[in-house]
Amino acid sequence: MPHVEIKYSDNLDIDTNKIFDSVEKIINDNDMSAGVCKSRAYPCSQYKYSHILVTVSLLTKPHRDKAFTEKLSGEIEKAIKVHLKQSLYFSLNIEYSLDYYTTNIHRVEGDSLQGLVENVTS
Repeated sequence: MPHVEIKYSDNLDIDTNKIFDSVEKIINDNDMSAGVCKSRAYPCSQYKYSHILVTVSLLTKPHRDKAFTEKLSGEIEKAIKVHLKQSLYFSLNIEYSLDYYTTNIHRVEGDSLQGLVENVTS
């Protein structure tokens, strides 16, 4: 499950949900095994210069090599910039998990989790 984080100066007029959807689509178009992207945005009221930093975190997998990462980075940058209506400093970082990164799902009986597709057998 990829993560997308957006940190930005709060003077920017951006729709982070549209950016989240665009980035998630690009990741899944390039790697169908990726799944849903857990995404969050952090507007900042104290900053120097208008800026956006987008960090995409992915699990390390053999097919996610340099060529894959460069292609993904170019596509994500282009898609994000479509949503930016002002001049600003832009940063994008694609990072991969370390050996001891843990990711899974914690389920609570009777509760549902958005984005989780249940395997139902009849």
